[in-house]
Amino acid sequence: MNEEATVETKFLVPVKQVEKAMKLSNDSKNELKSIGMMDDKGKLKLKGVSPRMLRRMKLEAVDCPVLQSEVGFIQCYVCKNFHSRISGQVYCRGEPF
Repeated sequence: MNEEATVETKFLVPVKQVEKAMKLSNDSKNELKSIGMMDDKGKLKLKGVSPRMLRRMKLEAVDCPVLQSEVGFIQCYVCKNFHSRISGQVYCRGEPF
């Protein structure tokens, strides 16, 4: 049995390109700072993500099935429901907060 069978994925959400980077909510910023993924100046420090990839991630968005709104991919990436991203689609657990 493989690992993906043990994680329940409720939603398969496509990633789409946007013209302008979407702003992170204040709650998201505070969460990122508390777990050490953002410094005090507001600069993102995602482990294992190159600056080039981070720049590309800022110009992507998803229609979040949990929040019922469009959010930037970085917010989705650090969400507890994020499982993985494969071939331009996000596997979301879909659990309420």
